[in-house]
Order: sequence, then structure tokens, then C-alpha cells
Amino acid sequence: MTNAFATYPSLAGKTALVTGGASGIGAEIVRAFAAQGCRVGFIDLDAQASARLASEAGQIDYEICDLRDVTALKVACAALRRRLGPASALVNNAARDDRHGWRDLSPEYWDDRMNTNLRHQFFAIQAVAPDMIELGGGSIINLGSNSWWEAADGFPAYATAKAAVHGLTRTMARELGQYRIRVNAVVPGWIMTDRQKELWATPEKLEAHRRRQCLPDLIDPVYVARMVLFLASDDARMCTAGSYMVEAGSI
Repeated sequence: MTNAFATYPSLAGKTALVTGGASGIGAEIVRAFAAQGCRVGFIDLDAQASARLASEAGQIDYEICDLRDVTALKVACAALRRRLGPASALVNNAARDDRHGWRDLSPEYWDDRMNTNLRHQFFAIQAVAPDMIELGGGSIINLGSNSWWEAADGFPAYATAKAAVHGLTRTMARELGQYRIRVNAVVPGWIMTDRQKELWATPEKLEAHRRRQCLPDLIDPVYVARMVLFLASDDARMCTAGSYMVEAGSI
């Protein structure tokens, strides 16, 4: 089946900032914004993957940063702003769904999972929202997960952090709505990134997952990116405080 994806004229020439943009879903989001004629900046910890992605097309820039370090995150956001201009779209994508058991989970690991999957989303918003206020509006898109909707096991700290993303999304939609800044969550299901294929996507697990979905096809990262583009565009001007599912009906 050939896909004929939409073009959003309202995105052309705008600046978009993506966290965790060097690989997986994030890289597909970066490519999607670049294809719309955006200036795209992304933040990631993987220097090699970041350089490889930035070489693919023009107007893609990046900063290397550990997002668990809030000071470094703010420095990275400021550096990209100087080079690309103020962002009218922020995509809080960075996360790690490492598996872990509940019995031996330490307080230190719990805190690290919160910092890795949740805390940086708020502080990226704090860093970027003042520019959006000056611009007269903007779109913030937080990546959640349907892992907690499905009551999935194997990563309780990750699932808790991702559940909290929805609370963050709704409260910041209320905080920032007066400035015409929209805040939404995109909720991916099991997306077939290279990482998922390498670590967890065994034939048995894939077959079981297909049976949970309403649709029979496995989900490519491009479909998450397309939802992100819609929410960043003027077509979604009246959409805020929402959760937009990309999970093929697997709840």
C-alpha cells in the first residue's frame, strides 16, 4: 500500500525542537518536520547517531545532552534557539523503556526512571514556552505511552512516569492556553523501532501483539510522526489537553 501523506503549509519555515531525536520515533519526527520545510533542532545523548541524522538533510541541527541534567538541557535549548530561532513546536519525545522488575527496584533506580522519562518534559516546556508566548502561540507535544492504559507488566517505573505525562499535559494546557499555546499528548502503542526489534520483538510476542490490536499491521514510527505533525500544524489549532492514540486499537 502506497502512503500519500499530508503537507502542512503552516509548518513551512517554522522552528521545531525535538528531544531524543537521534533514533527511533524521534528520528522519524525530525525527518518529518524537515520534509515540511521546518528548521529542526534536536537534543540527544548519542553523538554518532545525531551526526548521521543531521547529515541527511539541510536545516537539521542538534545538541548533545543528557536530559537528566536540567541545567544542560536548558543550555542545549538556548544554543539551538540562537542558531535556528525560537521554536513554535516542542516535541518531548525522549524516553527509555528498559525492563525492570518491581521486587528489586531501588529508590535510586526509581528516581532515575522519573528523570529519564518525565522530569525533562516539564523543564523543556519551561525553557521553550517563554519564546512561544512572545510568538503569540505554539504547540507542545508530549510523548506518552499506552503501556499503562494496557496495564502492561515488566516496567513499573516507566509506566508510572508515562502515566504522569498525561497529567503534565493537561495541567500545562491549562497554564499555557491563555497564550494560545496548545499542549497535547501522543500515545504510541508498540512501535517497531530498531531498538524494539533487536531487544523484544520475538515472533511469539509479535503474534500475540497482533491479536491484541484491532488492526493487523505492526506500527511503523512514521505514523507517530504524522500525528505529531498534525498537532504541530494550524490544522490542530483548536486541539489542546488531549491524548491522541497511535496504537492500532490495542488497548
